Amino acid sequence: MTNTTRTNAYADEDARLAALHALALIDGEPIREFDSLVALAADMLGCPTALINLVDRDTVWIQASNAPAPRQIGRHDAFCDRTIATDAPVIIPDLSADTRFATTPLVSAGSRFYAGAPIHARDADGVRHAVGTICVLDVAPRSLNAAGKGALVHLATLAESLITARRTAQDALHIAMRGETLLGALAEKDRIFRQAERIASMGSWRVTLPEYKVDWSENVYRIHDVPVGQQPTIDTALDFYPAAARDYVQAVIQATIDEGKPFDYETDFVTAKGRQIRVRAMGEPEIVDGTVTAIIGVFQDVTDRYRLEQQLRRSADTDALTGIANRAAFDRELERAMTRARRDDTPLLLVLVDLDGFKDINDSLGHDAGDEVLRRTAQALRQPWLAQCHPARIGGDEFALIVSDPALARDPDLLRERIEATLRISVDADGIVMTSAGSIGIAALDGDMQSLRDFARRADSDLYAAKRGRVGIGRQRRAREAA
Repeated sequence: MTNTTRTNAYADEDARLAALHALALIDGEPIREFDSLVALAADMLGCPTALINLVDRDTVWIQASNAPAPRQIGRHDAFCDRTIATDAPVIIPDLSADTRFATTPLVSAGSRFYAGAPIHARDADGVRHAVGTICVLDVAPRSLNAAGKGALVHLATLAESLITARRTAQDALHIAMRGETLLGALAEKDRIFRQAERIASMGSWRVTLPEYKVDWSENVYRIHDVPVGQQPTIDTALDFYPAAARDYVQAVIQATIDEGKPFDYETDFVTAKGRQIRVRAMGEPEIVDGTVTAIIGVFQDVTDRYRLEQQLRRSADTDALTGIANRAAFDRELERAMTRARRDDTPLLLVLVDLDGFKDINDSLGHDAGDEVLRRTAQALRQPWLAQCHPARIGGDEFALIVSDPALARDPDLLRERIEATLRISVDADGIVMTSAGSIGIAALDGDMQSLRDFARRADSDLYAAKRGRVGIGRQRRAREAA
């Protein structure tokens, strides 16, 4: 909120601040996964700026940003203060039109759209409090559909999981490093370890050198799906990793022994029961008189978090309305297709589609009818005869298609006719029927095209020529009708 409305309006501000400061994030090491989250948020929601913030008593600390940003801003100037107070997603389509925000410095600097979701942490009593936000900003007013709002909430949940896992892992590793000094308080150590294992699907381990004696806590056995107490060897422990990952894990362990380096890796894993999971291992050397005498650390099942990340990454590459690739994913796929075509000396076509009549449908029949046209256009570009092609929505009413099928690439004129016929789509609203069609631009990859931009420019030229031709035909038809 602004300094003229409300600040620190959270229901139990003292408890919220206690939960925030217990995380030790404000002055601590940054969470590197936060950078991936803000990049995902910006891509998924199509905004130039995405931030993860922690809201202190008077200051908002910017923990991660996909664009240059200050380290901190005053809480009374931050839109996220409203998200904290509301403790729910907040969407402000036009900041400049909202009297609560119109005079804030960020609006003066050009911000016009804001969407944010709260990030929570638990206090000592287990009560959840909103301690920060993940948010996106744009320089133009806009809206956010239900899918976008859902994605923002998912990203906030993932941020909470990362914060919890980081804190639990650090606590467990600290306990493990204290090693022998905790022997006098074994019962307390066991209680803390068991609690950490239950919360974070995590256990502790130790490899004593030079005999490579392996010791696991109970939850490490559970993650491996082997009976508790069945003594593993270093070789049997490594056998759970897929062959591609095994060499890497061995090299990491050897580097710790040779150079005293700590490690933190994440990889695929296959349990004794054949479950394919994702695990994270953190370890550090125990050094006595300059010699590494043991490696100790923690081992965690991070499958749920990893799958959520992968799902979000897939979502980041998908246009929410049509279900086909978005512009960023399409550009990456086109780069790969161009590389393959040059390497294998195979044909490659780039097809650009611009919908004719779409604006008239939107204006006359409403956005629901326009959205239906966009969805049916995407379906048309995924028909079985185009199964080997890669479709994408690259703009409001603009689509594209990568054609690497030699049979289709052999005759661009025939391909154009078939796509034009496919894209004649009629919609009906309140008894009014209107039809959308598509102008098609096609370019074939050749030696003169050095970049994706060259390829797209050639297809654009063909598209504009097609649109001019369609306009000319329309004028001739109207002249004949008038006569």
